[in-house]
Amino acid sequence: MATMKPLAPTEGITKKDFSMRKLGVLGLALIAMCVVLTVTSPASAQEHGAAPAASGSSTFFPGMTLANLGGAIGAGLVVMGGAAGIGRIGGSAVESMARQPEASGNISTAMIITAAMIEGATLFGVLGCFLAAIK
Repeated sequence: MATMKPLAPTEGITKKDFSMRKLGVLGLALIAMCVVLTVTSPASAQEHGAAPAASGSSTFFPGMTLANLGGAIGAGLVVMGGAAGIGRIGGSAVESMARQPEASGNISTAMIITAAMIEGATLFGVLGCFLAAIK
């Protein structure tokens, strides 16, 4: 089996590591851009000489506050995290069952219990986000 050659300027970093780093930097840049746009857009939307907007209102969704938007984004992130965790558990369980078919009963039981615990934590997180959104 061939091993991956490290990239030229940095020794020890494989192409997979390098692409994961680029993806992480891209994700952080996207999050920063969204935060900047969320904060600056309502401030720059006000006309000169106009009365200040009512406290707690947003120009994105009239009648909605940024807490509502934050709760909705938080609920989505919680669900994505729970789905990633359960997917990882399922993938690892299938791989373990393929390596040791005689232990598949124990592995599937442990997988179901762990997935149920993650699902419960995800439900609790989504409920907290929804309560923040309707405050």
